[in-house]
Amino acid sequence: MSKYEDENVLVISRQLFDQLGAFEGISLEPGKYLPSMLDPANNRFLQRDLAEDDPSHKQIIPYAIFRFENKFLHYVRGGGSGEKRLASKGSIGIGGHINDVDFAASSLDKDTYTNGVEREIDEELNLTGGYTQEILGLINDDSNEVGQVHLGVVHLFTLESDQVTSGEDNIVDLQFLTLEELEAKHDELETWSQICVEGLRQLWRDK
Repeated sequence: MSKYEDENVLVISRQLFDQLGAFEGISLEPGKYLPSMLDPANNRFLQRDLAEDDPSHKQIIPYAIFRFENKFLHYVRGGGSGEKRLASKGSIGIGGHINDVDFAASSLDKDTYTNGVEREIDEELNLTGGYTQEILGLINDDSNEVGQVHLGVVHLFTLESDQVTSGEDNIVDLQFLTLEELEAKHDELETWSQICVEGLRQLWRDK
């Protein structure tokens, strides 16, 4: 019986990642990776049951963080979280897999990846007001079994309003926190969020 109900997810080969320049932690050079990773010649859909246990592939995961003024959205993953290995962890990232539903929804002006990002955010959060977004970088963490089969693409959403509510029962305790407050919660955060906070600190220091 399929654990993920025959869900098919977008992957690249680990070999491609190594060729482009594998790293540990965060890379703030998305232009070095994304054109090749999102080229249909270099990616494919793989049954998630297989992908979750196959480190020869990397699942591409949009990881969106949300900024209002000088604070960032933080939440806790509920016990019913889709990724059981991350349940009850603090997080600043909203994201999920790109699947073949996103591919079916694609059109000339909306590619598969963009559809996936928008779908995940619409499912998990209710945003009030407008926003802008940019891609900050990529996250890789081969130190644990979750990270070994995933590769994160970090999107920063700059919000016009801090009126944000949860769209799912598994996203709880939403609050906007400063970088200093997030750093104080370091040990409570999931690994990708720890890496994001470090990357944000680096970006803000360099500005």
